[in-house]
Amino acid sequence: MLRQSLQCAAGLCAAMLLVACSSSAPDAAPAAQTQTDQAPAVEVRQPTVIDDQLKALEKAKAVEQELQKAQAERDKEIDAQSGG
Repeated sequence: MLRQSLQCAAGLCAAMLLVACSSSAPDAAPAAQTQTDQAPAVEVRQPTVIDDQLKALEKAKAVEQELQKAQAERDKEIDAQSGG
């Protein structure tokens, strides 16, 4: 019984130390100031090593959309020529 109590107390102490050492939460906005009163936050994105791959992926998605549009147009032309 004593051993369980000591383990529980040690666990609680460890949890309290973690909470005490964690970064503090940002201050809450005053009640008078609403979300519409604040300027929109602009997030500055840091460059990463995969930016080139992301750009290539976006370009491939754009090309895929163009190809799908072209295929749809061809399908319409085929349907119109076949009388369907």
